Amino acid sequence: MSEARVACRTPADGRDGVTNIPEWKFDAIRSAVLEVLHDGNIAFKDLKTAVGSRMSDDDLKRLGSLGWHVTTVKLELEVRGEVERIPGQVPQFIRLGEVA
Repeated sequence: MSEARVACRTPADGRDGVTNIPEWKFDAIRSAVLEVLHDGNIAFKDLKTAVGSRMSDDDLKRLGSLGWHVTTVKLELEVRGEVERIPGQVPQFIRLGEVA
């Protein structure tokens, strides 16, 4: 039996690629990202550290590359409207979206 996977897309026009990651990884990262954003807006460059601090050591070991997974899930959450980039912010900041 294969492990359930979640298709993660990118919100950029012309980038139709899809990355499929295990459902438990997606759910763990998604939950941590939304928890971080319930505390307020955050710079994308700080998201990896904030997410990592909300995950267990065991999950972090099983996850693999935290930064890659955070980026991949964050992009899918943008596509879904759960998070959004704050326009005009440099560095990039994100906040909860309309759907969250």
